[in-house]
Amino acid sequence: MEINFLENEFWYGTCVKYGIKMPFSKDTDETIDFRINTTPNQAMPLLLSTKGRVIWKEEGYKVKFNKGKIITDDDCVLENGGNTLKDAYLYAMKKYFPFKNSIPNKELFKNVIYNTWIEITFYQNEDDILNYANNIIKSGMPKGVIMIDDGWSEYYGDWSFHTGKFKNAKEMIQKLHNMGFKVMVWICPFITPDTIKFREAENLDILIKDKNNETYICRWWNGYSAVLDFTNPNAEKWLRSQLDELMKIGVDGFKFDAGDSLYYKEDNITYKKVTPDEQSRLWAEFGETYDFNEYRVTFKAGGYSLMQRLCDKAHSWGEEGVLSLIPDVLLQGITGHPYSCPDMIGGGEYLNFKQMEGRLDEELFIRHSEIACLMPCMQFSAAPFRVLSGDSFKCILKSIEVRKKYIEYIMELIEHTSKTGEPITRYMSYEFSDEPVEKIINQFMLGSKYLVAPIYEKGKHYRFVYIPKGQWRHNDDIIKSNGETIEIKGNLGEPIVLERL
Repeated sequence: MEINFLENEFWYGTCVKYGIKMPFSKDTDETIDFRINTTPNQAMPLLLSTKGRVIWKEEGYKVKFNKGKIITDDDCVLENGGNTLKDAYLYAMKKYFPFKNSIPNKELFKNVIYNTWIEITFYQNEDDILNYANNIIKSGMPKGVIMIDDGWSEYYGDWSFHTGKFKNAKEMIQKLHNMGFKVMVWICPFITPDTIKFREAENLDILIKDKNNETYICRWWNGYSAVLDFTNPNAEKWLRSQLDELMKIGVDGFKFDAGDSLYYKEDNITYKKVTPDEQSRLWAEFGETYDFNEYRVTFKAGGYSLMQRLCDKAHSWGEEGVLSLIPDVLLQGITGHPYSCPDMIGGGEYLNFKQMEGRLDEELFIRHSEIACLMPCMQFSAAPFRVLSGDSFKCILKSIEVRKKYIEYIMELIEHTSKTGEPITRYMSYEFSDEPVEKIINQFMLGSKYLVAPIYEKGKHYRFVYIPKGQWRHNDDIIKSNGETIEIKGNLGEPIVLERL
């Protein structure tokens, strides 16, 4: 299929990891191949145009943007959803990924999330987790949700607390609850080979097989594992029974990691024949039944009631770090993943973080917090009270106070989104279709009311902000704009915010 660009038409979509590439224009010369989602984040077989057009396919596809032409699979569907980006999104959402009037647990948005990964890595244990929680309270940071990350269980597939690391897991969880925290734990669809749970799963015939009809052993970032087959209802039943036992001792929910399409093979033998992307989608569908949830990678899970995080970002100012946060979250919103989390503040890529030990950029940490504070979720992993100086830590507390100021509106938006599917963080072109804002991906609208423009460049205290036509309030000033770009001073820890009047 060959599609010609319309005059002044721009396109958004495909894979969230490509947020920095948005929008695709008549000048774009780029091929996007996501016949299998090989990115570490969400993907949707969707493209939306500022002229109201929609490209959709039930599976991933290859698309080439060739200087004013779009060349893609003949079985893609091209439709007219209206006249604007908003029209296109609402049309596609209602037809292909309607929302279900349900949301992840509100605690994930109302409160700050704390992940134990950077602080403890693979060595999760009762004493360090309780120490982390106690230090959060002592530091003056608010209570919230604690995610106990990889390393807490006996092994992959045996989802019970490691008896050598946790003296009394039920008692530990109760202590965390008494302190005011909700508790989530990390899980994955993998099973460590040559273990009791592996043999149990193999006997139940709930594992994926390779083309030779032998149990498929996958090479992933933590080694080699067998993989649950989520086309088999007995696999879901087997895992759910273990998660039910965890919830009986007080666990509130789960961080569902892995499930990346790239860890499945086209020639896998499964209970029902599906693509790698479909296995990834089924993993997301499984987790949607738990309201305390988090996912990093999904395929065609737009509209799902999932808190979906950006992939682990480097502690850097570049495209693998802070620079990508706003573009990626904006692309999450326009592809049906509105309950977004802009990764762990300061960076979640732990090898990169370890390399930065002693050379941590405190300004970068603060700016990441500033960017995250008016997005749907705000998640820490490296403890800011440990890694930052006193003055820098005060800037983190300032970001949290900014969030408190707007949290009522954020919660209203989350409720609105569950009913309408509209993004929470929105492209300027979503709200202002008659203004030249299509290429602006470094500021965003929080709903339709607030324009948010964090500073994301090192050493900068001012930034240029495009202000759409109309009246806006910035602090105590009223700005009457004819649609213009002005330079505004920002403060460390506080994003620039303009209220639409």
